[in-house]
Amino acid sequence: MGASTTAFFRLGGSRRYSASSSTSVFTLLLLLSSFLIFLKLIDSAVKDVASRTRTVAGHNLEATPWHPFDLDERRLDLSASRIFHCSYLSCLGQSRAAVNPSSSSPPVACTDFFRAIHRDLEPWRRSRVSLASLAESRKYAAMRVVILGGTGLYLDLYYSCVQSRAMFTVWGLLQLLRRYPGMIPDVDFMLDCMDRPAINRTEYDPTATGGPPPPLFRYCTTKGHFDIPFPDWSFWGWPEVNIKPWHEQFKEIKLGSQSIPWHMKEATAYWKGNPDVQSPIRVELLNCNDTKQWKAQIMRQDWVQESNSGFQNSKLSNQCKHRYKIYAEGFAWSVSLKYILSCGSISLIIDPQYEDFFSRGLIAKENYIPISLTNLCPSIKSAVNWGNKHPSAAEAMGMKGQKLMEELSMDRVYDYMFHLLVEYSKLQDFKPAIPPSAQEVCVESVLCFAGDQRRELLEKSSSRSASTAPCTLPPPESL
Repeated sequence: MGASTTAFFRLGGSRRYSASSSTSVFTLLLLLSSFLIFLKLIDSAVKDVASRTRTVAGHNLEATPWHPFDLDERRLDLSASRIFHCSYLSCLGQSRAAVNPSSSSPPVACTDFFRAIHRDLEPWRRSRVSLASLAESRKYAAMRVVILGGTGLYLDLYYSCVQSRAMFTVWGLLQLLRRYPGMIPDVDFMLDCMDRPAINRTEYDPTATGGPPPPLFRYCTTKGHFDIPFPDWSFWGWPEVNIKPWHEQFKEIKLGSQSIPWHMKEATAYWKGNPDVQSPIRVELLNCNDTKQWKAQIMRQDWVQESNSGFQNSKLSNQCKHRYKIYAEGFAWSVSLKYILSCGSISLIIDPQYEDFFSRGLIAKENYIPISLTNLCPSIKSAVNWGNKHPSAAEAMGMKGQKLMEELSMDRVYDYMFHLLVEYSKLQDFKPAIPPSAQEVCVESVLCFAGDQRRELLEKSSSRSASTAPCTLPPPESL
């Protein structure tokens, strides 16, 4: 074969190789482009889903219309992919094994204020809780909660709650399921996590309406409302004001109260809080700030300034240096009640309009002194003068208030939640099911949404399966 022929074949082979190489590159580029387009479509789909997904952190939720607040304070800065992961992937593969607590010892008797559960649920004793009544309570609720199989928790979120209330309240429910796995019956209820009760007894009087009032769980109630009290979020922590989970916070407060003997504590009354919460009581209390004339020291709490300074001047354990501590309701009830009682000082409680689940255990002149709102400053002075004249009796009264809070351990908080949900479930005239717009929530999904500070408190307040059965619920007062 001549040189020219050899050159011809070499050239043809080179051209065939070049064509084949070009085809491979083109195919690779086509596949890469297709993959990038696919990723773009996935990203677009994830963003679309995330933009419509409502979360316990407050994403895609408006503030409650009955209690508006600045939505920017929620600081919702998670990416769409993070929202999608937390909402739809975190709970996959969760174990649903239910192991009931076993114990050879008999359960203890619940504290007497547990009887209030019967009274709170009395309006539905005959008429029962129906889906129609739940639909009515939907008008006043921030969320619908469904528990199935004693282990699964599902949320239908309607409105955002201020700060991290929703997240920590839901966390408390998840810890209840951890504590008593498989023991909570199927239950479907509406919950609001803002302050003031909404189900007015006059508006929803069964004798006038011919039907039961809408059942609604919230943190407090009044004698003029049907709202059902439920433990508030701060039992698991309140990151925005640097308050720790209750089991840890109580120990710190009690230890702080013991740092100064009773006879060396300030012989005056003390209050520190925020008066700028639409509270006439707190505004009026500012007029009593005179340790000589009214025997009271009243201090304004600026939470913005405290946050900027690292909460150096608001530690609850450092606020037990007075023999008397004043409790004044805020916009509604205040979580501060349990911290005030924990000090071991005499609690001076100003004419409370609201009550939470445990405040029904308070007995006037036994574990606190009632203060008249109509004669506020003189009433405070009178209580202080009495205590200073009767130091032994005063100290004993303060210790009774502290003992009541010591008995309000997280064991009893979970037991109250347990009995309330069990008794409520007995009143349902329907079989609970997952609402079409509800999402499953689990421990991992809540932690996924929590930032570092919130996550630390949540993990500190986590529970585990109880080694004993819940306390025994006392019968109604009439039995």
